[in-house]
Amino acid sequence: MSRSGDKGALTGQVDETPTVPAPCAPTAEPRLQRAVGVGRLQVHQVGGGARIRRLFQEGASRIRVTASAAGQPLDAVLINTAGGLAGGDTFDWQVDAEAGANCTVITQACEKVYRSTGPSAEINVRLTVGAGARLYWLPQETILFNGARLNRIFNVELDLGAKLLAMEAVVLGRRAMGERLHSAHLRDQWRLRRCGRLIFADNLTLDGDVDARTSRIAVLGGAGAFTSLFYAADDAEAHVDAVRLAVGSSGGASAFGGKLICRAVAADGVALRGILFRVLEVLRQAPLPRLWTV
Repeated sequence: MSRSGDKGALTGQVDETPTVPAPCAPTAEPRLQRAVGVGRLQVHQVGGGARIRRLFQEGASRIRVTASAAGQPLDAVLINTAGGLAGGDTFDWQVDAEAGANCTVITQACEKVYRSTGPSAEINVRLTVGAGARLYWLPQETILFNGARLNRIFNVELDLGAKLLAMEAVVLGRRAMGERLHSAHLRDQWRLRRCGRLIFADNLTLDGDVDARTSRIAVLGGAGAFTSLFYAADDAEAHVDAVRLAVGSSGGASAFGGKLICRAVAADGVALRGILFRVLEVLRQAPLPRLWTV
């Protein structure tokens, strides 16, 4: 006697019971590729010049360094090989200038922040300046495109006698190309400490329609570019009049307690760069790196 499950095979009959297909599993959203970069640079003083003690780079981050002559700063160039930032990209930069070292950090080009479909791009910067060291953080401008989203965190630790010149410049779209930022997000957070004590804190947030020509909210008095600049040194107060003269009616500067803060606005990136040239040459007391003028 056959089992009931073998009946069709023994009798030659075909089982015509309809087959019900299994339900399809829900398709997950494709995971978009994100750019991630990590760069670490540690500089120390050897004889009359600064030298690399440690250099680390990972992902889309690259650091290129030129040897410094006696008495001249070591020039480091930060490179984003991804060609810009999109939503969800993350970059971490860390520069340590040990006691007595002299270092200038710039970027290869303007950093472009493109439209995001959701998450914000993240940039984390950490600078450490040892006793008697000099560090100049002079990246070229950050250009926000319509729909861009960027969160940037800037942390600095200064030792006694350390000198820091740090700036960030932002361009709200390229006006020469007719771009308007009807939707954009920028969050900038600065925290600077000297010997562990907080000496400067600043939070800036722009969100929504930030086009100064069409927005219903006040945005930079109609300007399309702006900069924030911080200078910490024993002679900070001595430079405030020269900085105010260099900025003119485009901004202002104040100095107290061994620090100088300057802000300026301009119609576009070209006009802002002219202001920066004048201010940076006053505080750095030397020509700007070549990449700024190419």
